[in-house]
Amino acid sequence: MSKQSQWKTSTGFILASAGSAIGLGAMWKFPYMAGLYGGGAFLLMFLIFTILIGLPLLVMEFTVGKIGRTYTTEIYGKLTNRKWLNIIGWNGNIAVFVLFGFYSVIGGWIIIYISIVLMQLLHVLPQSLSDIHFESIISNPVYTVLGQFIFISITCAIVMLGVEKGLEKASKVMIPLLFIFLLVVVGKALSLEGAMEGVKYLLEPRISEITMESMLFALGQSFFALSLGTTGMITYASYAPKAMTIKSSALTIVIMNIFISILAGLAIFPALKAFGYQPQEGPGLLFKVLPLVFEKMQFGTLFYVIFLILFLFAALTSSISLLELNVSNLTQNDNSKRLKVSIWVSIAVFIISVPAMLSFSALSHFTFGAGTIFDNMDYLVSNILMPLGALATTLVVGQLLDRQQLKQGFGADRFKLFYPWYVLVKYVLPLIILLVFVLQLI
Repeated sequence: MSKQSQWKTSTGFILASAGSAIGLGAMWKFPYMAGLYGGGAFLLMFLIFTILIGLPLLVMEFTVGKIGRTYTTEIYGKLTNRKWLNIIGWNGNIAVFVLFGFYSVIGGWIIIYISIVLMQLLHVLPQSLSDIHFESIISNPVYTVLGQFIFISITCAIVMLGVEKGLEKASKVMIPLLFIFLLVVVGKALSLEGAMEGVKYLLEPRISEITMESMLFALGQSFFALSLGTTGMITYASYAPKAMTIKSSALTIVIMNIFISILAGLAIFPALKAFGYQPQEGPGLLFKVLPLVFEKMQFGTLFYVIFLILFLFAALTSSISLLELNVSNLTQNDNSKRLKVSIWVSIAVFIISVPAMLSFSALSHFTFGAGTIFDNMDYLVSNILMPLGALATTLVVGQLLDRQQLKQGFGADRFKLFYPWYVLVKYVLPLIILLVFVLQLI
């Protein structure tokens, strides 16, 4: 591995990995799922599943990356002497390529909204937040193409700079700002009259709403909130210096993810309840309901801009990791190719994202399988490729890799955690992932 393809500091590695994990899953998906599926009961299930399943899986992916120390389309063959197992790495490569394709659509929407609301704030546009019509924006190909192009271009520019100068520096800026902006919005939301009703709605366990469906959603949220199954975390760990401790890094990332998820809920639900709105799924929450909520606040337009920038940072920190995985595999750690490969992959992603983007306009009536083209891309990644990748990795680690080699990659074991972790990976986690996979398909 070239010298350039390494994290300079443990902090950079942790922040970049946390950024990859946090994304819109924690910032956007967790709040409305908690609101719809039991509040504090959902949160408790999410915490349990994240600690008992998500954390061991994250440690597993970090361990594979640390001992393999190469790009993921070669790492499985290198570790097992079975080259055909590199198909697992290609599965992850395809998953993040498709994921970036539809993820950038949402990123483009955020860019468009920031532009419109900033112009309102600066009185270039006279309209209020309630005059922004989501459906008319996403059905306008000019707006959506431009927004998506800008989002992909920002991601590409950061990845082109490399691991230390691009990913690490960007993460050191965006993740702290994400925390600061989120705390500002939470403070504003909690200051509203009636805000405590929203806090109660989010945190009070509604036991009667616990169902098999809600448990499955909580398990899925804990699983996917940490970007597991795409081999992205394996790539990031392969850049880590040998002396870097992966267990403490993984625990820090899990804690940050949980903290951000809860803060996102505290930023949204007090405001919703204060003004009498209910949570919605998907785009409705961020682009339809929240503008109406912020419009009723003092300095609401300013706080909505801050909130949108917050979501942009969350989206970018994830999209960077998605593009980086493809770039890592195609350059094969030859950084002289990074600039060209970053540009060409970004162009390819933009091309395949056009049908997903048009799913809300010209191709909105073209539906099959899970729904629109956008829906099917999401379903392919979230319900098939990611669980398959995680399942295959647990089987390789638990059944094929040398136990002593794993123990060495696991690192110093002051609290004697290696054996229970190894048992989980070898026997328990494959069954759980298989269960989630089957239930989601059903």
